[in-house]
Amino acid sequence: MDPAAAAEVVREPKIDEHGRAYATGRRKNAVARVWIKPGPGKVTVNGKDVEAYFARPVLRMILEQPLVAAGRKDQYDVICTVTGGGLSGQAGAVRHGLSRALTNFEPELRGVLKPDGFLTRDARVVERKKYGRRKARRSFQFSKR
Repeated sequence: MDPAAAAEVVREPKIDEHGRAYATGRRKNAVARVWIKPGPGKVTVNGKDVEAYFARPVLRMILEQPLVAAGRKDQYDVICTVTGGGLSGQAGAVRHGLSRALTNFEPELRGVLKPDGFLTRDARVVERKKYGRRKARRSFQFSKR
């Protein structure tokens, strides 16, 4: 496919009957379902306010990275439900889902979010434990006698 044909691909916004855009985000074992709609910038996670759910400021910073990069900080209300994993993985899953939802709402934001890696699913997961080992890679302690 030549670059001229790729430039002609026009993406349509995917908005439901309630005026929301939906996307799923994943990170480690966490899965986030994210809806965004135009509003004053209220973020709700699992029915709680974002400050109550993600108490650490670093996690809230991870969450708002796509909005800041796109310059849409207080323009969208974000509602999300997150399951699985720990808080760090859940924050990453919400960031991934939020980035995808933004591109569904405003397809032209893809060029802003893609170079920063917000649309890429982070494939790093915990390595499984192997038999004959204490952990995934750690061996049992060697004893000569």
